[in-house]
Amino acid sequence: MGKLRVGIVGLGIMGKAAGNVLKRNPHVEIVAAAELNEKTRTAVCDELGVAGRYESYEEMYEKAGLDAVSIATPDWAHHAPVVKALRAGIHVNVEKPLTTDLSEAADIVKVTRETGLRLQVSYNHRWLSPYNATWKMIRAGEIGQPLMGYARKNNPIYVPTEMLSWSGRSSPAWFLSSHDVDLICWWFDADPVEAHGYGMKRVLVSRGIDTYDMIQGQVKFSNGAFATFEASWIYPNTHPAMPDSFMEVIGEKGHIHLDRKAEAIEMSTEERFKWPRTLLNFQVFDKWVGAFPSAVDSFVDAVREAREPYVTAYDGWRATAVLATLHQAVETGQIEKVPPSPKWR
Repeated sequence: MGKLRVGIVGLGIMGKAAGNVLKRNPHVEIVAAAELNEKTRTAVCDELGVAGRYESYEEMYEKAGLDAVSIATPDWAHHAPVVKALRAGIHVNVEKPLTTDLSEAADIVKVTRETGLRLQVSYNHRWLSPYNATWKMIRAGEIGQPLMGYARKNNPIYVPTEMLSWSGRSSPAWFLSSHDVDLICWWFDADPVEAHGYGMKRVLVSRGIDTYDMIQGQVKFSNGAFATFEASWIYPNTHPAMPDSFMEVIGEKGHIHLDRKAEAIEMSTEERFKWPRTLLNFQVFDKWVGAFPSAVDSFVDAVREAREPYVTAYDGWRATAVLATLHQAVETGQIEKVPPSPKWR
C-alpha cells in the first residue's frame, strides 16, 4: 500500500495538532485541508506544507482524491462533514464528541455500518497508559465487576472565556466530561440506560456567555452499575491545573483511583504556580508524543490494516447518549431514559 492521501477539516487547535502528527507519519501524505477562515487556512497550511487548500470541505472531498480525513470542527458541527466523507468513500477520524445530538450520532453509526469504512472517534484518553492499564486490570477481573464510578474534570475560566470562541454553544460536560464518559462506558462495558443531574448558569452568563458553569450528573448502566460525572470550567485562572482531573472505579473486590491533575511536574514562576501538561500532546525534539498522537497514528494503522478502530462509531454514540440525556435531565429536573441504541453488529 502506498501513502494514504489524507485531508483535514478545521484547522483550529485540534486540527492543527492532528496535522502535526499526520505530517510525521511515514504512511501519510497530507494533500489538502479545508478551513473557513482564510487567514488560519493560509497560516496552518503553510506551516504543515499542505498544497490543497479549500474553504469548503465538500469541494475538498470532491477534488482532492482523499483516502481518509481528520475532522476537527466545533463539537456541534461534526455530523455533516462526517457523513459526507463516509458517503464519498473516505475513512474518518473525528474529534470528540462524535456529535452533540443523539439522532445525528445514531445516523453516523448507521452510515458507518452501511459503508463498511473506518471511523474513529478521537477519545484519546484510551491511549493514556494509566487509563489503558485500568481497562486491562478490570478485564482481568482484578477488582471484580465494576459497580460504581466517579469522574471529575474541571478547568479554569480561561477555557470558556478566552480559549474557545464557541463555548456558548457547548458546556463543561460536553467539552470536559466526554472523555470521562467514554472511559467509564469502556471500563464498565455497558450501555447507559438513564440519567439525572443538575446544572448552574451564573458566572458565565454574567459575562455574556449563555452556558453552564458546572454540571453534575449520575448515570445508570445496563449492567446495574452507576457513575457520577462532574464538570466545571469556572475555576480561577490562578488554579494550576488544566484540567483538575480525578477518576474512581469501585468493584466487587477492589477499587482503582486515577489522579492525573499534576502530570508529575510542579512549577512556579514569579507570576504563578502551575502544573504543566505533557502527557496528552507534547513535542519532544522533532516528534509529538502522548495519547493524542498515539490515537491519530492508531487511526492510520486501522485504515492500512483494514481493522476496526479502537474507538468506534458505536463508542461515540454511547458517550453522546450519556451526555445528551444528562443535559435533558438537567433541563427537565427529571430522570431521563436513554433512547434505544442503534444497530451496530
